[in-house]
Amino acid sequence: MATAMAKHILLKNKVDAEKIKQQLLNGEDFSKLAKIFSTCNSGKNGGDLGEIRPGQLVKPVENVIFKKALKTIHGPVKSQFGFHLIQVYYRD
Repeated sequence: MATAMAKHILLKNKVDAEKIKQQLLNGEDFSKLAKIFSTCNSGKNGGDLGEIRPGQLVKPVENVIFKKALKTIHGPVKSQFGFHLIQVYYRD
């Protein structure tokens, strides 16, 4: 079964997500911004979601984690929880 490791920042609206994404693209530290801005409990861990298997997360997020390029900032990705910025750093 496939596994992946990723981190994300969950934000309430797309405007905030776009602002944070721009900061990330300008070289800001993902973990630091996740601790400050993420509304998900994973924010305390710098947004780290740990090891993920298919079926554990909402579909829009899993589609990025299992299908999109590694080490790239993806998003904002909309789910019922808000807007996610996602960085996948490992996949097998």
